[in-house]
Order: sequence, then C-alpha cells, then structure tokens
Amino acid sequence: MNTATDTTHCDDLAKALEAFRDHAPLIERWGTELARRLGSGARLLVAGNGGSAAQAQHLTAELVGRYREDRPPFSALALHADTSSTTAIANDYGVQELFARQTAAHGRPGDVLLLLSTSGASANLLSAAERAHRLGMTVWALTGRSPNPLQLGADDALCVDAPLAATVQELHLVAVHMLCETFDRAVENGETGRVTADGRPGVVGRLVGRARTVGRTPPGGPVAPRKGQT
Repeated sequence: MNTATDTTHCDDLAKALEAFRDHAPLIERWGTELARRLGSGARLLVAGNGGSAAQAQHLTAELVGRYREDRPPFSALALHADTSSTTAIANDYGVQELFARQTAAHGRPGDVLLLLSTSGASANLLSAAERAHRLGMTVWALTGRSPNPLQLGADDALCVDAPLAATVQELHLVAVHMLCETFDRAVENGETGRVTADGRPGVVGRLVGRARTVGRTPPGGPVAPRKGQT
C-alpha cells in the first residue's frame, strides 16, 4: 500500500507563485489607487461566483473591518452577499443580471468594481463590467489564464497563469492580502487626501489618528486590565 503523500497540488502552487510575483507592481498600484479613491468617498464593489465569491467577501471584510492594524473603515460591498437581492434578481431578471443590476443600484462615477473569476468568462460578471463602464466606474479583474473575456472587458486585469481553478483561487487570495497590505500602507502614508488645504488632517487623517490611540493608556493613567483579568 502506497502511503506517500501526494504533493502535486503544493508543487503546482509553488510553480504558479513564482510567476505570480511579477504581478506585485500591479497590486501595489491597485492598493494605492484604491486608498486614494475610498479615502475620498468612493466605494469598492466586488463580485464573484462560487469560490471566487468567498474571495471577494474576504476582501470586503478586510476593508470594512481591518487587515492588520487599526484604521478607519472603508466602503466595500460584496454584491453576492445580499441573498434576498441576489435571489430576487435571479428570479425576476435572470442570473446574467445578478451583479449588473446591483452595480447599477450601488455604483457611482469614480467607484471601483473588482470582479473575480477563475475562467474569466462568467456572463453575470461580464454584464456587470459593461454596466459599470456605462456608469463611469473603473473595472478591475482577477482572473485565471489570459486571454479571457473578462480581462478584455476590464480597465485592468491580473491574470493568474495556472491550469487549475483551485490554484487560481489560492493565488487570488494572495492577491487580496497583498492588496490589503498596500492599501493599509497607503492610508498610513497619507495617500488618501487625509490632509485638508489648510494643512489640518482631513476626515481620514483624524480617524487614523483616533484608531492608533484605541486601547492605549494615556500618560500617567491607570493600566487597563488584559482580557481574562479583573
């Protein structure tokens, strides 16, 4: 009986990760641009199907909550997460309109729509991209191998060169975390319009400063008990 562990999946991921490193400048550009836009009041809309939906919701959770350090919350919506809306739209208008109609409802000029797809050929994502462009939004795509329709329908795309959907999704998660890291660094460095014309911190700047002090003890003040202590 052969009990050797099959590491093919790990080997495929490691090989794809080497090529994926070349996308770092694109992710950094996205993170910086996203911080600038969301810091100025725009919002991020994200959508995907199946496993890609999970990755999309992971990203919005990091932006509305936090990635590593405390910072202000930013507006990010996962379009598939509202089950009442998605089922109603699919029932009344068809699955192809699932994300396009929500994009029309929530999207505004200057917002960003980020679409995730391993195939890059999902009809409901292509419809959403088209609707977003009509609204004056910017469309970014995380896909599998290029060329693919979603890549061609987006303003910018990161295409993972891997043969298996599982590997593509795993590297999309890497992209999500790298994007969050770049986003947070841009916020920390003040690349969000956080300083007003008279030199005072803007709304984002004030919130960043406040977030840094959350849970800290003022000089000379009492030490707050740790969790589990009374």
